[in-house]
Amino acid sequence: MSDFNLNAFSDAIADLAAQAAPATASFATHHHRTASAFHWRDGYFVTAEEAVEAGEEIELVLASGETVKAELIGRDPSTGVALLKPAGAVSAVPLAMADAVRPGNIAIAIGNSQGSALAVSGSVGEVGPAWRSMRGGTIDRRINLAVGAGGRFEGGPVLDAKGALIGMLLFGPRHRALVMPYETIERAVATLREKGHVARGYLGAGLHPVRDRDAQGAMVMSLDDDGPAKAAGLSLGDIIMAWNGEAVHGPRDLIRRLGPDSAGASVTLGVVRGGEQRDVALTIGEKPLS
Repeated sequence: MSDFNLNAFSDAIADLAAQAAPATASFATHHHRTASAFHWRDGYFVTAEEAVEAGEEIELVLASGETVKAELIGRDPSTGVALLKPAGAVSAVPLAMADAVRPGNIAIAIGNSQGSALAVSGSVGEVGPAWRSMRGGTIDRRINLAVGAGGRFEGGPVLDAKGALIGMLLFGPRHRALVMPYETIERAVATLREKGHVARGYLGAGLHPVRDRDAQGAMVMSLDDDGPAKAAGLSLGDIIMAWNGEAVHGPRDLIRRLGPDSAGASVTLGVVRGGEQRDVALTIGEKPLS
């Protein structure tokens, strides 16, 4: 009986992977490797932002083995989402959205490699609240995976035990597998379809960490001529120690605050200049497209 149940479970996982496979595609990245993508809806595909490069020619290999050229509609470094539009119609059915997951729930990572289906199963290792990425993006849920997926899975879908979409597979520090939740992808896709990019906050200052007994924050090492920091009166050597009264622990902390929702916001920076503390009011700009 146990062997029968194990075989049935194994077949059920393989069946879920097979059902999702037609929605997947792959492409060669600028890093000379293969990454996955999957059909979102309306003929658009999503993939990992770090796998694509602006201006490069992208050829998607669909699950059928057909190769089609795809246009990069936009990319959002703050959430790791890139949006692709293949030339011509794509008939893949969008994946259903999953219910909430818990640690220990089955997770199935799906990928594609030059038309060949990829699948690996494991579990959800961690589920937490909303968090902010290193580039300032608001991520709706923290979902880490206990799944041994290789690089070819990056940008592919992660499914629950019903075959519904939890989100997109990305890799964090130390190649930790994590999921970009579908809610976050949906917001990013809506903006990318409309604007082609997601606005990011822009200070216009080069920063260096400062950590000593007298000050901890981010020192201004350079200023963009037309940037908000210079317009507000920040000077080289200023140490930014607070953002609207909250301590700034260094450049990374400051960059996290410069997310898409910060563009256009008025903030007060607590600054130390020549040993004296002062407040500098400025309006966060929108980061120019690179």
